Amino acid sequence: MDAPALDVRTESDGTVIIRPLGRLESADAVRLQQVLVHTIRKVRPSRLVFDLAAVSRLDPIAAGTVSAACGLGDDHHVCVVIHNPSGRIAEQLTAAGVPPHRLRRTDARVR
Repeated sequence: MDAPALDVRTESDGTVIIRPLGRLESADAVRLQQVLVHTIRKVRPSRLVFDLAAVSRLDPIAAGTVSAACGLGDDHHVCVVIHNPSGRIAEQLTAAGVPPHRLRRTDARVR
Protein backbone atom coordinates (compact mmCIF):
# COMPACT_ATOMS: atom_id res chain seq x y z
CA MET A 1 0.00 0.00 0.00
CA ASP A 2 1.31 3.45 -0.89
CA ALA A 3 1.38 5.92 1.97
CA PRO A 4 -0.84 8.94 1.48
CA ALA A 5 0.82 12.24 0.72
CA LEU A 6 1.42 14.43 3.75
CA ASP A 7 1.65 18.10 2.87
CA VAL A 8 3.61 19.83 5.66
CA ARG A 9 4.10 23.57 5.63
CA THR A 10 4.97 26.34 8.07
CA GLU A 11 2.98 29.57 8.07
CA SER A 12 4.57 32.98 8.63
CA ASP A 13 3.38 32.98 12.26
CA GLY A 14 5.18 29.69 12.93
CA THR A 15 2.09 27.48 12.80
CA VAL A 16 2.81 24.09 11.22
CA ILE A 17 0.02 22.68 9.07
CA ILE A 18 0.00 18.97 8.27
CA ARG A 19 -2.51 18.01 5.60
CA PRO A 20 -2.79 14.34 4.67
CA LEU A 21 -4.40 13.50 1.35
CA GLY A 22 -6.59 10.44 0.84
CA ARG A 23 -7.17 7.54 3.19
CA LEU A 24 -5.23 7.07 6.42
CA GLU A 25 -5.03 3.32 6.99
CA SER A 26 -3.32 1.35 9.76
CA ALA A 27 -0.28 0.86 7.50
CA ASP A 28 0.11 4.66 7.41
CA ALA A 29 0.05 5.09 11.19
CA VAL A 30 3.83 4.70 11.65
CA ARG A 31 4.67 7.41 9.11
CA LEU A 32 1.95 9.64 10.52
CA GLN A 33 3.30 9.10 14.03
CA GLN A 34 6.84 9.93 12.93
CA VAL A 35 5.76 13.20 11.31
CA LEU A 36 3.60 14.25 14.26
CA VAL A 37 6.19 13.35 16.92
CA HIS A 38 9.03 15.00 15.01
CA THR A 39 7.00 18.17 14.54
CA ILE A 40 5.92 18.37 18.18
CA ARG A 41 9.21 17.33 19.82
CA LYS A 42 11.82 18.77 17.44
CA VAL A 43 10.18 21.64 15.53
CA ARG A 44 8.09 22.69 18.57
CA PRO A 45 5.73 25.16 16.91
CA SER A 46 3.39 27.05 19.20
CA ARG A 47 0.52 25.61 17.14
CA LEU A 48 0.14 22.49 14.99
CA VAL A 49 -2.88 22.21 12.71
CA PHE A 50 -3.78 18.73 11.47
CA ASP A 51 -6.06 19.51 8.50
CA LEU A 52 -8.27 16.59 7.49
CA ALA A 53 -10.19 18.33 4.69
CA ALA A 54 -8.75 15.93 2.07
CA VAL A 55 -9.03 12.73 4.17
CA SER A 56 -11.76 10.33 3.10
CA ARG A 57 -11.13 7.62 5.71
CA LEU A 58 -9.34 7.44 9.04
CA ASP A 59 -8.35 4.02 10.37
CA PRO A 60 -8.85 3.53 14.16
CA ILE A 61 -5.08 3.16 14.66
CA ALA A 62 -4.49 6.48 12.88
CA ALA A 63 -7.23 8.04 15.05
CA GLY A 64 -5.37 6.82 18.13
CA THR A 65 -2.16 8.30 16.75
CA VAL A 66 -3.83 11.71 16.37
CA SER A 67 -5.25 11.44 19.90
CA ALA A 68 -1.81 10.62 21.30
CA ALA A 69 -0.34 13.60 19.42
CA CYS A 70 -2.78 15.88 21.25
CA GLY A 71 -1.45 14.63 24.59
CA LEU A 72 2.16 14.89 23.43
CA GLY A 73 1.49 18.43 22.28
CA ASP A 74 0.16 19.31 25.73
CA ASP A 75 3.33 17.87 27.31
CA HIS A 76 5.52 19.99 25.00
CA HIS A 77 3.36 23.16 25.07
CA VAL A 78 2.29 22.79 21.45
CA CYS A 79 -1.36 23.54 20.75
CA VAL A 80 -2.62 20.72 18.50
CA VAL A 81 -5.92 21.30 16.68
CA ILE A 82 -7.69 19.21 14.08
CA HIS A 83 -9.34 21.12 11.24
CA ASN A 84 -12.09 19.97 8.90
CA PRO A 85 -12.80 16.39 9.94
CA SER A 86 -15.91 14.90 8.35
CA GLY A 87 -18.71 14.09 10.80
CA ARG A 88 -17.76 10.41 10.82
CA ILE A 89 -14.06 11.14 11.36
CA ALA A 90 -14.87 13.67 14.12
CA GLU A 91 -16.84 10.93 15.92
CA GLN A 92 -13.90 8.51 15.55
CA LEU A 93 -11.45 11.06 16.92
CA THR A 94 -13.68 11.88 19.88
CA ALA A 95 -14.06 8.16 20.62
CA ALA A 96 -10.26 7.82 20.45
CA GLY A 97 -9.88 10.51 23.11
CA VAL A 98 -9.47 13.75 21.18
CA PRO A 99 -11.22 16.49 23.17
CA PRO A 100 -14.09 17.98 21.13
CA HIS A 101 -12.75 21.54 21.55
CA ARG A 102 -9.75 20.57 19.39
CA LEU A 103 -12.00 19.78 16.39
CA ARG A 104 -12.72 22.78 14.15
CA ARG A 105 -14.49 23.43 10.85
CA THR A 106 -12.66 26.01 8.76
CA ASP A 107 -13.73 25.28 5.19
CA ALA A 108 -16.90 25.19 3.15
CA ARG A 109 -16.35 21.64 1.97
CA VAL A 110 -18.69 20.31 -0.68
CA ARG A 111 -19.19 16.55 -0.66
